[in-house]
Amino acid sequence: MNPSSLFKATIAGTGSYLPVKIVSNKDLEKNLATSDEWITTRTGIKERRIAADNESASTMAFEAGKKALLSAGLNPDQVDMVIVCTSTPDILFPSTACFVQKELGALNSAAYDISAVCSGFVFGLSIAEQYLKAGRYDHILVIGSEANSRIVDWSDRSTCILFGDGAGAVLLKKTDQKEPVGVLSSHIYSDGALANLISVPGGIGKTGVNKKDIDDNKYFIKMSGNATFKAAVKRMVSVIREALDYNNIKIDEVSLLLPHQANQRIVSAVAEKLNFPEEKVYMTIQKYGNTSAASIPIGIADAREEEKIKPGDVSVLAVVGAGLTWGSAVIKW
Repeated sequence: MNPSSLFKATIAGTGSYLPVKIVSNKDLEKNLATSDEWITTRTGIKERRIAADNESASTMAFEAGKKALLSAGLNPDQVDMVIVCTSTPDILFPSTACFVQKELGALNSAAYDISAVCSGFVFGLSIAEQYLKAGRYDHILVIGSEANSRIVDWSDRSTCILFGDGAGAVLLKKTDQKEPVGVLSSHIYSDGALANLISVPGGIGKTGVNKKDIDDNKYFIKMSGNATFKAAVKRMVSVIREALDYNNIKIDEVSLLLPHQANQRIVSAVAEKLNFPEEKVYMTIQKYGNTSAASIPIGIADAREEEKIKPGDVSVLAVVGAGLTWGSAVIKW
């Protein structure tokens, strides 16, 4: 018998953290050639949260992680691994996860970051799933945390209107329940040929941080909007179908779809192609914007708090991000 079949990876706790500062579309109108109507129509976003000067990916991850541990009724020293999914680390190294581990007091854990941008959380979830199902570890904390406001050009209306800051965390636990429960499967992909669609192109290891790239604003997010839209819809639809087929689950058996909060139009197009009712699609973009790797765990935490997720429900997570990266996961609660 395959020992992996003996164990399941279940979600024991969730938590999130959003900065206090709110920047509305009306606020952006003051300094940009844009309007609340223009932003809302094209993105679905009404406002976003912005980290304070003393906040960062690590501080927000700590707050979300602390809530997830409390939700799970777990002590920090019981955590075997801390995975922080971020593209806005505090510094180049050590990893943001090491700072979070220290602040949490999770000193018995391995701690490291992964970088898959907006797909990061599902990639991190997939890593944790494998460790738990293999029986290697008992408790793994997966956190998505982003200080996107630090890497957007606030004079570029094509990107700065989209992004917000925040963190979400999930505590995964190994169980030996016989019935299907927890993370049933995860499916992750990348295509480096599409790396130019979304990037922060400024040199670090390749050229060193340099004045020319600074002057050319290359340490800020650059995005090809229309091409990204088409690539995102195509891959999200495909990877959702793959996850459902893999688990022999019909689309009408899904209680809630939790997509990456990139853009309302992307999500609506995905739902339409799947013939999935939009009232069963969980959205937070209107109040938080695109929080990159944090969007899925923030959504999970909010949905649980609002009792949109109940025992026995089937949820599907779906993401797409720079790289290009994309993925999905099916969770039985």
